[in-house]
Amino acid sequence: MEQMITLEFHPEVKAALEAGHAVVALESNVITHGLDYPDNVTTALKVEAAVRESGAIPATIGIDNGVVLVGMNREQIERFASTPNIPKVSSRDLPFILASGKMGAMTVASSLVIAELASIPFFSSAGIGGVHRGAETSMDISSDLIQFTRSKVAVVCAGAKNILDIGLTLEYLETQCVPVVSYQSNDFPAFYCQTSGYKSPMRMDHADEIARAIEINWSIPGAAGMLITTPTREEDAIDSKDIQLVVKQAVEQAETEGVTGNAVTKFIMKAIEKATAGRSAEANKAVLINTARVAGELAVAHSHYLRDKGQHVGG
Repeated sequence: MEQMITLEFHPEVKAALEAGHAVVALESNVITHGLDYPDNVTTALKVEAAVRESGAIPATIGIDNGVVLVGMNREQIERFASTPNIPKVSSRDLPFILASGKMGAMTVASSLVIAELASIPFFSSAGIGGVHRGAETSMDISSDLIQFTRSKVAVVCAGAKNILDIGLTLEYLETQCVPVVSYQSNDFPAFYCQTSGYKSPMRMDHADEIARAIEINWSIPGAAGMLITTPTREEDAIDSKDIQLVVKQAVEQAETEGVTGNAVTKFIMKAIEKATAGRSAEANKAVLINTARVAGELAVAHSHYLRDKGQHVGG
């Protein structure tokens, strides 16, 4: 079948992939919807710098004029950061945004689709989507969880966002046979909280072991993504008990005010930012940077593992 999706590789990313060097894919949604301008530009550049400091090459993914950008230059990051109303593109939205020729900001799910197409085996995100509170009646479950079962990409993150039902998220991942491992931690983290209160299904302390586990997973028929969690640094973390109290109160207030659907997430995030006097926004940026650094380290270890086995990254 003819390849209908056009990928435009940043020269640095293209050279790294051809040489078998480590590359880490990054979403662009955090640039367009996560932070205000120009803070979003500064943070995006710091995230990319964190990947480079670990020895890997960053590839921020976005859509522009019907073409998928696999890696952005400074000018492109600035444009995504300053252009208003860029649509958020999940995996289900890809055909429509690409066909329309519009700009599009990639979520976790759509970034995984493109990362696999581009032969980039690692992706970094601060926190994944998951099962929302009250999902037993709303059926509100993030497409991220489904995409993990479809794309052969290792996802490095700081767990699931703490506004979600973490317990149900872990149950859903187990049901979908998604391997979950915490790197150098016993707990499953919750974004800018070091622990969600739930123990991780698996712990590994060495990057080379995780590299082997990734390749073993991909050799299993039907297997796809792997979720690798790493907690934010202690000095950047916010106490999970404080956050849970704020979330509980915000959920109750949202119900009282009739806030529903996607608006609930924004409502809760604003409540958290107000309750923490802005600390959550700073913690959010710190999680992005730290997760990117760890993803770079693991991607480098994986590329070394493949090199020692006489294989090539992504192939």
